[in-house]
Amino acid sequence: MTALLMRDLKLAFRAGGGFGFAILFFFIVTLLLAFGIGPDVVLLGKIAPGALWVCALLACLLSLDRLFALDYEDGTLDLLTVAPIPLEAVVFAKSCAHWITTGLPLALVAPVLGIFLDLPAEGYLWVFLSLLAGTPALSMIGAFGAALTLGLRRGGLLLSVLVLPLYVPTLIFGAEVARRGTVGMDVQTPFLLLVALSFGALALLPFAAAAVLRINLR
Repeated sequence: MTALLMRDLKLAFRAGGGFGFAILFFFIVTLLLAFGIGPDVVLLGKIAPGALWVCALLACLLSLDRLFALDYEDGTLDLLTVAPIPLEAVVFAKSCAHWITTGLPLALVAPVLGIFLDLPAEGYLWVFLSLLAGTPALSMIGAFGAALTLGLRRGGLLLSVLVLPLYVPTLIFGAEVARRGTVGMDVQTPFLLLVALSFGALALLPFAAAAVLRINLR
């Protein structure tokens, strides 16, 4: 599983591998949002935690359609299904690689982009922590959606339609953690629920995604 994880990381960091696209998209959307709302500093500060979460969520969608598609097209995925490593572990490793190359960088960059939205100084840490805790769920849910749409024409569009509703609970609790932390309220309950969502997704969805992959590869 470690070898598969390192392989996916190397492919992502190579030219054309997709690394950096999510960060660039995150930056552009955040900047456009700031321009669209205008110079109302009070309004920007109020919506900044939720806006950063929405922008990060959309950025996570960019590379999901590549999660299994490239291996499916060149036959690697067929070989992985008969390899000694369980298919559930393959899904988990690919989800971890997606999080390392997408979710983690977005969490690190989000406080910096908060400057464009006049995010209060108290919110920088909580935006980072909420994304750090919530993006594993986004990657794992996305892997499940990518497995569902594998091999379909226009699968990228269908993937977005399927995954976005599943992202709603993570978005609600993640944005709430960032908002409460920004205004100095207690964040324990939404933060624990956010962590529970990520652990639950990591524990259950590899089995669901692997089952769907087996059906699609028959």
